[in-house]
Amino acid sequence: MKVRFVYASFQRHAEAHPELREHVPCDEYFGPPSLGIAYLAASTPPRWALDFRDDRVEDPGFDDDVDLVAISCFTPSAERAMEIADAFRARGKAVVMGGIFPSVMPEVVAPHADAVVVGEGEGVWPALLEDFERGELRPRYRASSDVDPASLPLPRVDLYLDKEGDAYHPDDYPVQLSRGCMLRCHACAIPASLGKRLRVLPLEHAMGQIEQLEAHGKLASLTEDTSFFPASGAQRGLLDLLDALAERDREASVSYVGISMPMILATPGRILDRLHAAGIRMFYVVGGFDPITRAAFTGRDEKQRGRAIDAIRKCHDHGIDPYTSFLVGNEDDDEGVFDHMLEVADAAKLQKAEFAIFTPYPGTPAWAQLLGEERILHRRWSKYNDANVVFQPKQMSPDRLLQGYLYLWREFYRSRRHLAQRGHREATIQF
Repeated sequence: MKVRFVYASFQRHAEAHPELREHVPCDEYFGPPSLGIAYLAASTPPRWALDFRDDRVEDPGFDDDVDLVAISCFTPSAERAMEIADAFRARGKAVVMGGIFPSVMPEVVAPHADAVVVGEGEGVWPALLEDFERGELRPRYRASSDVDPASLPLPRVDLYLDKEGDAYHPDDYPVQLSRGCMLRCHACAIPASLGKRLRVLPLEHAMGQIEQLEAHGKLASLTEDTSFFPASGAQRGLLDLLDALAERDREASVSYVGISMPMILATPGRILDRLHAAGIRMFYVVGGFDPITRAAFTGRDEKQRGRAIDAIRKCHDHGIDPYTSFLVGNEDDDEGVFDHMLEVADAAKLQKAEFAIFTPYPGTPAWAQLLGEERILHRRWSKYNDANVVFQPKQMSPDRLLQGYLYLWREFYRSRRHLAQRGHREATIQF
């Protein structure tokens, strides 16, 4: 028996708006595939042969001799994932779909798949494969309990790392430190897809992920800002990892750590120093979802504006570069928000930033709210990618929000482009 894992393609910022390439001095970020595929591959019994296709850079191989096709997708890739599923099924192949979008919208993908996995896949994958071997594949699989982090094998990232060719070249890969989240943030689907209990992976597992990447000359990205939560041992797990990295005789192969401005301000300076000592030189600062940035960017709260600038300066003071993401389209954002964001960026002396449009992803409280208010404009899932307006904003038209988003990219890098032209690498990013 052979299973093929497929990662469906999707559009990012400059693919959706090619004019951005004229203004932003960088290449568009080519991220790695979902870790979910790598974890399922590691949970696949040895009697199964397996391979992987990345739809962004290679043909899915519709006519190849495979028995089962497993497709992972999130909202921006859902349309393409369903197209791929239909093409395989038209050729008599069985298809299983999973990932964030199938977990929160199983009724949408069910007509395109023989089985849908809801939530974490590791808890049901071996049983699903056995059912398939017996010819008894069920239409829906959901684990009866959260996956125990201590039971997880190291993800089979070699499926990605062994890919050849110039078209496939991610520089960094995510390293998972935890699963789930106990918060209920307005725009986050993690509790709905991965559970409401924050579970920390063992130190040995986290180090094993990093060492796998180092062996292939790749960087690790610690994307989860939940790592800074004191609750559930998340911060303790992060600190133990930092100490383990710092004790080695080489610099950590970590490209960045995800964090928010409230977390920066709440984190003692000594912990930021430990991050620096472990070789961490960049934060990916997520903005627009927390009370500080949502108030600061409107221009109506000078105190929060000052706190946002203080958070950026705190990063600089500890030798960590804050690559900051600005989100536009929140309920309080009016037409002045775009210039206010640029003012904050200038006051904080930011050299790298990205800009995104608020998107009500299915499975989030924002989706439920806007759906109830009849403000969802359409369900063309490929447009749900942070680069298009898919809802009716509260204080401006959809087109004004889109034009403001493009304006932010253009104006932020207009004043910084001369640095890149002079060879200042710190002004050049991947977005």
